[in-house]
Amino acid sequence: MDRISGRSALAQAIRYARNHWSGLVLFLDDGRLELDTNTVERAMRPVALGRKNALFAGANSGGEHWALAATLIQTAKLNKLDPLAWSTDVLERIVSGQTKRNELHTPLPWNWKPACMPATISSA
Repeated sequence: MDRISGRSALAQAIRYARNHWSGLVLFLDDGRLELDTNTVERAMRPVALGRKNALFAGANSGGEHWALAATLIQTAKLNKLDPLAWSTDVLERIVSGQTKRNELHTPLPWNWKPACMPATISSA
């Protein structure tokens, strides 16, 4: 019987599969799980492409603010909201005093209720 070197790429791949087997087969038990991570990678792509813009934020706090804004925009998209309509409404409510400091959890994308028409993005 032929053997392969323990340092070969094939041996490393086999070890990886054996060590992570329980995670690799989770999708077989739960039909909600994706076989691959393409959906997550597509959602992260705009953030990765815009990462260079954050280099010019001027300071660490500028980069942190950019990351916060990017996270909120992506979260709005994941909740099927139009990010511009959502953020405009939320900022108007905060500036006008409709949303108080102790109510800042209410305009988050997963809690937000539009004042008039729903601002959702089509699933097409």
